[in-house]
Amino acid sequence: MSPSGRPRPLGLMFLLGMGMASERINCPRSCSCQYLEVNCTGQQLQEFPEAIPLDTRQLILAANNVSYLPAVELSFLADLVYLDCKKNLLGDDLDFTFIGVAKLVYLDLSFNNLTQVTFSTFSHLLSLVVLKISDNPSLVAIEKDAFANNTWLRHLDVSRTGLTFLDTSTVQDLPNLRFLGLSNNLWHYNCSFLDFITWMTESNIHFPDADNVTCYTPESLRALKMPAVEAQLHSNCLTQLYKQDYIFLCLAGFCIFFAGTMTAWLAGVCAVIYEVHISKGEEEEEEE
Repeated sequence: MSPSGRPRPLGLMFLLGMGMASERINCPRSCSCQYLEVNCTGQQLQEFPEAIPLDTRQLILAANNVSYLPAVELSFLADLVYLDCKKNLLGDDLDFTFIGVAKLVYLDLSFNNLTQVTFSTFSHLLSLVVLKISDNPSLVAIEKDAFANNTWLRHLDVSRTGLTFLDTSTVQDLPNLRFLGLSNNLWHYNCSFLDFITWMTESNIHFPDADNVTCYTPESLRALKMPAVEAQLHSNCLTQLYKQDYIFLCLAGFCIFFAGTMTAWLAGVCAVIYEVHISKGEEEEEEE
């Protein structure tokens, strides 16, 4: 300490060196660490890295070979708000994986092998604003209530997946949603999808790459854009009767006709029996 009470330059260097050494000790191998950020991009990691500082706010695991996210290790990062796991091998069941990172605001799981999204996948992420699950070609199902707890969700991208259907209520009930990516999926345009198309044309949500939000099946509607096919689906679904509908109507008509005929016949038989009984009674009285 100098007579003026200020630290000597040597002391400053010592403290700085200690801080840098401490940072290196707490940083996972093959990753770089800055203040509250751990970046492990493109390090060919096979597993979730160890020794991540517990105060980490931003974790980047992009472009690795991680196939599993351990819920216990993630739960130690209670202050995590940003998690980037794009371009990995994550797949199968992610239910309850994010139960311990309730402060998460940004989550990128694009370019992975996700197969489904259930209510338990993201239900604990009550603060989630941005969710990217695009470019998961094996993703074929998103449950109706998958995002029921993610009411702050503003940006959702499900482009370039294996989805053929998405229930209207899954996204319609998100009050803060402003961006919804739907392009280049295998959408199957049928009567069940009509409500979704109607909602899409009436909402104020931005649909990026809207020209590629097209029909994949049936063949007669392939490559038609989602809003353009609404009128045709209205015509097909609300006025057209299919073969099975005609069969049902014929059977229903025959049953109604048969039931009416049998009722009338029984009523006639009962009336005749009643008349015969009355006639016999009158004849007996006259004889007496």
